[in-house]
Amino acid sequence: MRDRLNDLWTNHRWATLGTAAGIGAVLIALVGYLILKRPADKSCPDPCTIETTTDAGPVTKTVDWPFYGRNVERTRFLDAPGIKPPYSTKWSFKGRRLLEYSPIAVGGAIYGINNNGMAFAIKKRTGKARWTREIASRNASAPAYSRHSLFISNLEPGQVISISTKNGATRWRRALPGRTESSPVVVGNKVIAGCECGTLFAFDADTGKTLWQTNLGGELKAAPAVSNGVAYIGDYSGTMSAVNIGNGSIKWQSDSQGTGVSAGAFYGTAAVAFGRVYAGSKDGRVYSFSKDSGDVIWSHTIGGEVYAGAAAADTPNSPPTVYFGTYGGTSFHALDARDGDERWSADVGGSVIGAASVIGNVVYVANLGTTETDAFDTANGKKVWSFKDGAYNPVISDGHNLYLTGYKTVYRLKPRTAADVKRKAAKAAAKQKTKKKKKGTGKKNG
Repeated sequence: MRDRLNDLWTNHRWATLGTAAGIGAVLIALVGYLILKRPADKSCPDPCTIETTTDAGPVTKTVDWPFYGRNVERTRFLDAPGIKPPYSTKWSFKGRRLLEYSPIAVGGAIYGINNNGMAFAIKKRTGKARWTREIASRNASAPAYSRHSLFISNLEPGQVISISTKNGATRWRRALPGRTESSPVVVGNKVIAGCECGTLFAFDADTGKTLWQTNLGGELKAAPAVSNGVAYIGDYSGTMSAVNIGNGSIKWQSDSQGTGVSAGAFYGTAAVAFGRVYAGSKDGRVYSFSKDSGDVIWSHTIGGEVYAGAAAADTPNSPPTVYFGTYGGTSFHALDARDGDERWSADVGGSVIGAASVIGNVVYVANLGTTETDAFDTANGKKVWSFKDGAYNPVISDGHNLYLTGYKTVYRLKPRTAADVKRKAAKAAAKQKTKKKKKGTGKKNG
């Protein structure tokens, strides 16, 4: 045996080395494939159930939209069935620069900020500015409201600032170790926002004092969503975290299924609804996590990269549903919140990077391709309306009006009543009749 091995080494060593190198290359390729191989979407295990929501009924009076996403859970849903197309434009307000994030509505005012850091307050009734003020040089977030104060995260300088709703005067300002586009949320006396430095902060709403800070690992670009004393936020490492807002301790952390360069990074804000946490990822998937344990209940690939925040709603004409658009594609999707199955999808003509909003039985979404806002019936995905402006986060509502954010302009839209529609039709008919009459008179005189 020893002689045979010596002979193989002496006479065939180059072939032997070549074979070994080939095997090594195959093994390396196999390991790389296993590491980078995209795992299959995960199906909801039996019994696949979700929590039911308590039906408070549709809104019958004017309500506030005080946070990005409307509520602390960031569901972006308002049960206001009377808010539906067609609309009449009552006023428009020029934001001067790009309005990447929709404003908020509180009392008789609309509060927002453009990408160049100009904060503003608009009178709801007239659309005229109450005040404007430069508070930063670059911004990509929406304000949060609490007790006559606005709380805003800025990219440059990296800070969280509190200003008065009365005149925009600074109440307090806290510099951060990095930039932030994490729209704050206010729960009790805590203002909670993330930082690109990877840390989630809680500040005292009155003084700006840091109450706690927790490092979560990856860059935090999303806004935190809160439910039952826990904040949920995804980061650029592909991790979704649940953090107790009482002391900043981590309740759980869960990874996405992303691999390779994208690594399932979370940019968009999650929505907490039906006992789940819903978030889209740059790996092209939508995820449903257990709110209590962090387990991935299901994942669904919708293609492209999912930058947009989630919208979650249980409307009178549709089951619990989550809504997402894609960047790098032109599709908008309605997924069953229970198991992730697609209920319907629609082509919107361009990439979707902003979160949709569900008002009554209609879901609104804007796109970067045509810079328009489209509205779809939540029951079947049929397009019911379109508006020739919009790019990012399109609409909010106070239960009586729709406030649409275009590329640089905010519009107040009022639903047309049956009488309005009839009056407009009569006016158009009269105009057409007059036009024909003039045309006929001209021929006779000629």
